[in-house]
Amino acid sequence: MTGLRKRVTVGFLSIVCLLFFSGMVSFLELSHLSRDTGDILEANQRNISLAKQMLDAAHEQNVALIHLSVFGDQSYDSLCRACMTRLENTLLVAQQEAVDKSFLDSLAFATTDLRLLVDSYLAFGENEHDANAPEAGSKWYNNEYEALHTRVTSAIKAYMTSTQSSLAPRADQMRKNAYRAVTPVLISLVVMIAIVLMLYYFMSIYCVHPIVRMNKGLDDFLTFHIPFAVKGQLKDEVLELKERIDTLISMTKQPKF
Repeated sequence: MTGLRKRVTVGFLSIVCLLFFSGMVSFLELSHLSRDTGDILEANQRNISLAKQMLDAAHEQNVALIHLSVFGDQSYDSLCRACMTRLENTLLVAQQEAVDKSFLDSLAFATTDLRLLVDSYLAFGENEHDANAPEAGSKWYNNEYEALHTRVTSAIKAYMTSTQSSLAPRADQMRKNAYRAVTPVLISLVVMIAIVLMLYYFMSIYCVHPIVRMNKGLDDFLTFHIPFAVKGQLKDEVLELKERIDTLISMTKQPKF
């Protein structure tokens, strides 16, 4: 492969390689960005779903305890136990799935205290509280249960919004990933512009301008019989073309027999 053709081939192959490399890097970074975004949204949605289940269980248990302690309706005993079990099972699932379990510590402690208080009341309530004296059950509910139930629901709400505190650093990381995805394209664009300008320079100096001069020299030779001459230094294929033109002109000047 001769000089001019080699330069052009290397230049265009460099552009193709840069496009391929920058495209692959950008594709990988965008894939990471898309996966991180999906993980954040999925984790947030899952937290909200589990928190809603725990709030529902806590609310239903609260209603059952009101009927049981205030109104003395013993039929709500099983519902109260079932709601407490559902709350604990959902909390266990949340603890297993959570990456940062610190947000669940206060909820776990409050749920344990609530379980002990409710079990104590259900086990000894009939003996300690007269079912026919609603004021005794109301007093227990207001003085002991209500504050602990409020503590549990507050901890559940704090867990629901726990993902919001981790959004800032993760969003900052996503911003950096977005810059990393765009940076290879920008760098490749700058390099490709430089390569194209270099190709334009070499094509103009070593190909376009010499061909224009040779074309003018041939026109002057054919029209005005001015000797064919090309000023400037020629290289590679253009030099070979000029030499062949000189040879052809020399052959035309030879006498014919």
